[in-house]
Amino acid sequence: MNQSTDAKSEALREQRALHRRPEDVRDELFLTHEFFDPRDLVQVKYEMLRRVQVDHLSVSAAADSFGFSRPSFYQLLAAFEEAGLPGLIAKRRGPKTAHKLTDDVLEYLEQLRAMDEALRASELSERVLKKFGLSVHPRSIERALLRRRKKGH
Repeated sequence: MNQSTDAKSEALREQRALHRRPEDVRDELFLTHEFFDPRDLVQVKYEMLRRVQVDHLSVSAAADSFGFSRPSFYQLLAAFEEAGLPGLIAKRRGPKTAHKLTDDVLEYLEQLRAMDEALRASELSERVLKKFGLSVHPRSIERALLRRRKKGH
């Protein structure tokens, strides 16, 4: 791989557009033309949709040729119809914020730590479960407390 290829892969990764399985793309254009890059997941998804909509390839054939399932094709089609190309960019999975670790919970954790700095995150997790009924992973607690310390709370 040359430097420009590595730079493109890194750029695709940063944009959540790097295809994890480019070898699954078996469409002829991606195998024969340099313009079509199987590592570019957005391009792969768009071209699969285009092949069905414009070239009238069957959904089954297109999904197979591009390494997707039929249900995935329909999900991508709906996302594209709703949002255009940005709809084809992978969304971050899971919660977007520390939704369990509210300000009340974090203040409680800081109070516990102020009384006993030796308390481990696993013990803090157990106390949060007892007081708030929330199951929070100890590593999540560590990260949240570190973030608060960096912000100056």
